[in-house]
Amino acid sequence: MEHLFWIIANTTVSKTPISNFYLSNSHPCSYLPGRQAMDLFVDPYAPIDAARYSQLISRGFRRSGKFFYRPHCPACDACIPLRIPVQQFQRRRIHKRIIKHNHNVNAKIVARGFLEEHYQLYRRYITTRHRGGGMDKPDVDSYISFLCDSCVETAFIEFRLEGVLIAVAVTDWLDHGLSSVYTFFDPNLPQHSLGVYCILWQIAEAKRRNLPFVYLGYWIKHSNKMNYKMQYQPAEIFRNDRWSQTTENILE
Repeated sequence: MEHLFWIIANTTVSKTPISNFYLSNSHPCSYLPGRQAMDLFVDPYAPIDAARYSQLISRGFRRSGKFFYRPHCPACDACIPLRIPVQQFQRRRIHKRIIKHNHNVNAKIVARGFLEEHYQLYRRYITTRHRGGGMDKPDVDSYISFLCDSCVETAFIEFRLEGVLIAVAVTDWLDHGLSSVYTFFDPNLPQHSLGVYCILWQIAEAKRRNLPFVYLGYWIKHSNKMNYKMQYQPAEIFRNDRWSQTTENILE
């Protein structure tokens, strides 16, 4: 954390105060070319459990490994937290087709931890889908730090076709919903629309468990990597310190 600077003290999250928040240095934005980004981090030494993270995520924060953050860019507010209220979610015709096409895919929830099979699938996914994006040379340590290290309840959801691992959805289990941390899948199976299918599965699982929300991270309208999230309707976005329902044509 040597590149972070203390900016806020004694900020209360849940019932116990988190001592400090830290602001990162300016760095190139990963999603919008030509822009600079900054991130607000929770004190990495503060104890975070599911209850606290539930509070943080409801205020627009996300988790990456053991770090909890949200964008804090002085000249830009393009990164908008988005969640799906699962009871109101309506499958589209294309969603129904994707579910039907994957009728023989089996899902299994496994405990968080490093598995070589997961890691090799992650490597194939990253090197194919994110070539040149700064993540395309993953090693074991970076993989573990990114997806296996967690201080909250995290599960790996395996998706298999005829016994072969084709996708993994890393998911946090919170007090009032599921948080989709990251999904990786076999890049040679585009006909299965595995990224969409994994989100649809998480929405259905949250509904089955009577959890009200699935958090999908940040929606960025003008980023091809991030604007797909608005296809899940109705959706709620967090702006001006409150959640409100929105539609696909927002901010036009």
